[in-house]
Amino acid sequence: MKIQEDWLHFIWKLQYFDKKDLITAQGDKLTILSPGIRNKDAGPDFLHASIMLGDITWYGHIELHVKASAWQTHQHHLDIAYENVILHVVWYNDQSIQRKDHTPLPTLVLQGKVAPTFLEKCEQLIQQQINIPCGSQLYQVPTIVKNSMLDKVLFQRLSNKNALVYRLLNNNQGDWEETAYQLLAHNFGFKINSPAMLELSIAVPLKIIRKLRQERIQIEALLLGQAGLLTTTSKDIPDAYMTILIQEYSYLSHKYQFNKYTINKSNWKFFRLRPANFPTIRIAQLVQILYQQPHLFNWLVHTPVEVLRSQLAVTQSTYWQHYYTFGKPSKSKIPGLGISSIENILINTVVPLLVAYGKSHDQSTYIDKALALLQTLPPEYNNITHEWEKLGIKAQNAFDSQALIELFNCFCIQKRCLSCNIGTTLLQRSLIEK
Repeated sequence: MKIQEDWLHFIWKLQYFDKKDLITAQGDKLTILSPGIRNKDAGPDFLHASIMLGDITWYGHIELHVKASAWQTHQHHLDIAYENVILHVVWYNDQSIQRKDHTPLPTLVLQGKVAPTFLEKCEQLIQQQINIPCGSQLYQVPTIVKNSMLDKVLFQRLSNKNALVYRLLNNNQGDWEETAYQLLAHNFGFKINSPAMLELSIAVPLKIIRKLRQERIQIEALLLGQAGLLTTTSKDIPDAYMTILIQEYSYLSHKYQFNKYTINKSNWKFFRLRPANFPTIRIAQLVQILYQQPHLFNWLVHTPVEVLRSQLAVTQSTYWQHYYTFGKPSKSKIPGLGISSIENILINTVVPLLVAYGKSHDQSTYIDKALALLQTLPPEYNNITHEWEKLGIKAQNAFDSQALIELFNCFCIQKRCLSCNIGTTLLQRSLIEK
């Protein structure tokens, strides 16, 4: 049976092991006075614990590993944050660990002290060959437990999205306008083309876009040119519109000293996309927003949501209403940015900007606004939310659907059941019933 580290965290937190006559690997009598508080941040796993080694009481932190050797592998011996660890709790004691002063680090080996029934329950839970391991048992979990877990993962999801905002902000030396532009461009890639769209926005700074703001066709030429989408082969015959864009791009790339075709055309994904989601169309729609909105950050975070919705409903230039790539006409008119795409941008651009700005300026009103926005937006409908709905959990709004997506991706698929309030509740229940 393969033991996982989150099992150890659960075992230690609830003290689900035989505590009678505990002896450390070094031969000292051990009494656990307090297991400590679970640490969700960097550093030891449990903080502010207390134990007795022999007749001496120790106060400090607890670190857990499946194998004792992980202490060295994770380089805890070099990290000052681990100097106050008073007990190393492991499953396999495969290596003797010493402190900086070369004294042995007290070690408790849990192997052989945990009831086999507990381990069997853990294995049964995570070995389920379904996407949501506890799906058949969800009805047994109190609503308050499920809601608390959804709240937890929603904030985790917001935090993860903020990581990109903060990274861009740092690269932009605190420029929120440039950051908003790059984040918006990234989300105009609608996942599959997001990396290339972000690369494009970095290659063409907002300050250049602003200089061209009165000339929409120049913005389009510059972005499509830098995207590598104006390249032609000897077999290609550019149509009239492409010829104009190539001429404009040639002039602009020389004027602003751009490296020609900084993005390889092969970086863009067209295969199996609906024409309305082709990168050419998305870039043309982004151009419309850049042409109409001179101050992106202020527009995105301060505009009332209903006004923002209507202003996001842009229609690309006339050419791109009838062609999805150069020279290839569409059988029907290509629509502008649709409702679902607008809601996607609100969720993945506006909400992260509001949360990141609120946190960096310690202004909770922006965070409250972000949460309120999620609660007013309809839920996303995709394969993940459909899975939950089949189990009786239906998202009522985007707040719910974002939480369910995060729970599915970061806990269910990864079988992190013992790091999930729902999973631990079911496990505790099964042990009590037994």
